[in-house]
Amino acid sequence: MSSHTDKRGATLGMWLFLYTEFMLFGALFLLYGAYYYRYTGDFNDGGRELDLFFGVVNTVVLLISSFTAACSIESMKRKMKGAALILLGMTILLGIVFLFNKYIEWNHKFESGIFPGSEYLAEGPQGRSVFFALYFTLTGLHAVHIISGLAVFSICLYLIKSGRIVSGKTGFLENSGLYWHLVDIIWIFLFPLFYLIL
Repeated sequence: MSSHTDKRGATLGMWLFLYTEFMLFGALFLLYGAYYYRYTGDFNDGGRELDLFFGVVNTVVLLISSFTAACSIESMKRKMKGAALILLGMTILLGIVFLFNKYIEWNHKFESGIFPGSEYLAEGPQGRSVFFALYFTLTGLHAVHIISGLAVFSICLYLIKSGRIVSGKTGFLENSGLYWHLVDIIWIFLFPLFYLIL
């Protein structure tokens, strides 16, 4: 009875934490909306300077990673430890691919002189500077969440290997999966806001 209660408490705590994350990104999305209304043309021009290919690839990568994360949890519940480890490893690998793609994209922008405070943006329309400030802030914050998720999944990987996460005791793994799904959902909002406003 006590273990059941602890699991429910941990799950409730996780949902409360996710709620604060929704509030944080929700406020940033509202800020984006206010500036988009003010600088619509400049935002559209800024969106054209982003690489749609990287945006699409990263969207697909994160969607697949959410699927492998969910399958890993289900495999653990069904006492399929080997499958759970492989699927969780795939999730971590996909997260790394996402970060690598984002690094390439950011690096290209920096080489082109597009970064907060750059001369290129300072000399252009104010709305474009605002667009890229929001772009780097939101995608950077999202990348921090990806890194945090990968760290937590790495801990889960160790706990599964050491036998501390087993069938019937998957609360930590499930909560980690919830966090990863949040990261995925946030990107689903970020993708059209920055890459599809052409």
